[in-house]
Amino acid sequence: MQERTSLEDALSGIGRVERELEDNIGMIELGEAENDLGVVTEAENALKALKKEVARRELEALLSGEADRFDSYLEVHAGAGGTESQDWAEMLLRMYTRWAEKHGFKIEYLEESQGEEAGIKSATIQISGHNAYGWLKTEAGVHRLVRISPFDSNARRHTSFSSVAIFPVIDDSIKIDIKEQDVRTDTMRSGGAGGQHVNKTESAVRLTHIPTGVAVVCQAGRSQHKNRAQAWDMLRARLYDIELKKREEKAAADQAAKTDIGWGHQIRSYVLQPYQMVKDLRTGVQTSDTEGVLDGDLDEFMAATLAQRAFGTTPDAVEDVD
Repeated sequence: MQERTSLEDALSGIGRVERELEDNIGMIELGEAENDLGVVTEAENALKALKKEVARRELEALLSGEADRFDSYLEVHAGAGGTESQDWAEMLLRMYTRWAEKHGFKIEYLEESQGEEAGIKSATIQISGHNAYGWLKTEAGVHRLVRISPFDSNARRHTSFSSVAIFPVIDDSIKIDIKEQDVRTDTMRSGGAGGQHVNKTESAVRLTHIPTGVAVVCQAGRSQHKNRAQAWDMLRARLYDIELKKREEKAAADQAAKTDIGWGHQIRSYVLQPYQMVKDLRTGVQTSDTEGVLDGDLDEFMAATLAQRAFGTTPDAVEDVD
């Protein structure tokens, strides 16, 4: 049913693009014949918007990987630097939740570890929607922030790092066998916001896969049983993602998420002081609209990275259509 829905959406989208293209060309011809510049301008603007949609659909056609159609887990981890990095990690989490909301994706919080003074040490969310993993997989890596610290009384400039890890939510069609003796189970009280029951019972579950060192935590549910089941799903997804990356021979962008969270490993820099600039170090795409990016406007960066992986260069799809 998911595949059918995806195909129907693609076909209906192509048909709608064809109709809108013909309609707007007809409007331009009519406007020019009647010397109505308003109609011509309106139709031209509609064509520019249509061009952006076509470029996006062209990139979505590249999302043909084995797991691209799946939902996605997203993990954010603060790097070294205490409160600064923890606050940056929370900003990143908000950025991705805003991106997901703008695309109509569903968001579920699975785990969150609050910082001592502000921000978060780590968090895990599940983002559900068509091709969620296919888009988000381009965001795995270390993200660097440069700004005047709101926590520094001397108003000095600080550099902070946080990492983002992305892995797919696998369905029942993919079987991952894990030996129970290879997994260590720990229970703990849930941290962060929650009712009395959540914080007073050991409902949170951490699973550690001993051979690989992969660890997952779930504290979303009120019961330990529910959290344990969710954690096993997350662990299977993480191990599947590791094997998927091996088979696809992923390069530096994916490996960055597994390296030190610091200098030399970042995939993107967000500079708020002394100037405003967000630059992706893999594709060279940059923008001065830092506020928009931090509010979830990430499609340009994702599209460029997808195209680079497919074509080895940044496509026209991410260039200014004007």
